[in-house]
Amino acid sequence: MTGPRGWWDDWPTPALLRRARDVYRASIRKALDEAGCDDMPRNGAYVIGGMARTGTPLSELIKQMGVSKQAAGQLVDTLVTRGYLDRTVDPDDRRRLTITLTERGQSAAAVVKATVDRVDARLVARVGAQSFANAMATLASLIEGDGDARANDPGELPDNAR
Repeated sequence: MTGPRGWWDDWPTPALLRRARDVYRASIRKALDEAGCDDMPRNGAYVIGGMARTGTPLSELIKQMGVSKQAAGQLVDTLVTRGYLDRTVDPDDRRRLTITLTERGQSAAAVVKATVDRVDARLVARVGAQSFANAMATLASLIEGDGDARANDPGELPDNAR
């Protein structure tokens, strides 16, 4: 490595990733609170944001989070109770439930997206577009896997990463 050492040089990569995630989480939480969504449960922003952004089925988002079926059910129940999701019986198959974003859920998802875009833009302003693109490519490579059995399981990757 060339150039001056930074404070991050002695940090393990997982610790840096966790702290970076915390920056996004805190920014999203603050924006949701300011938008009147201070009752958004933990992981709720990930679910509603994913549903709104990519149309990813709820079951896939839950799988990506790696939580138990019980925890997933509790999260969905909470999001329904608090007005972010709507749960209805599928008219074509009454054994299935259809989960959709409510108007409140769509508004909250827009806040999440705008906040992520804002954090990304601030980061690009600090490090430049090329460094940001390189960081994204590096993270994508890590997610795609490098010999790690779990990362190579296609069920763990987003649909558009396969």
